[in-house]
Amino acid sequence: MKHRILISREKRGLGLPNAANLIKRAAQVALEAERVDSPCEISVLLTDDGGIRALNRAFRGADAPTDVLSFPLHERDPETGEVFLGDMALNIPRCIAQGEEYGHGSEREVQYLTVHSVLHLLGYDHVDEAEDKKRMRDRENKIIKMIADIK
Repeated sequence: MKHRILISREKRGLGLPNAANLIKRAAQVALEAERVDSPCEISVLLTDDGGIRALNRAFRGADAPTDVLSFPLHERDPETGEVFLGDMALNIPRCIAQGEEYGHGSEREVQYLTVHSVLHLLGYDHVDEAEDKKRMRDRENKIIKMIADIK
């Protein structure tokens, strides 16, 4: 596998014991769908409302929990050529709650938010322009369909 997805848990007992496998699969499919050919690495922190709220406050000035945060970096290791795309923080309890709320389950929500975050790491945005939001949502939906077709 040319892409490395490194998972760390801030706390034990966050729920969803298969989260790491879901995240790795979703990230790999997203990177392949976006034709990322060079070896890359993404670091993923699994956390909860308190952990992600602290990150959101420290890095975005928003004193509130959220579902996922993305921190693009794009640094190339001169020795290996591997690109460190950046960091992702995923709020697992919020994924579980949103999956139930939206009626598609926690596993799909984890995969969707992973794809969403990977697209942010690759430069997609949805904040300012309606066209950018539509483009990002279209890519997310296509990639989620690709993940579902793999099963």
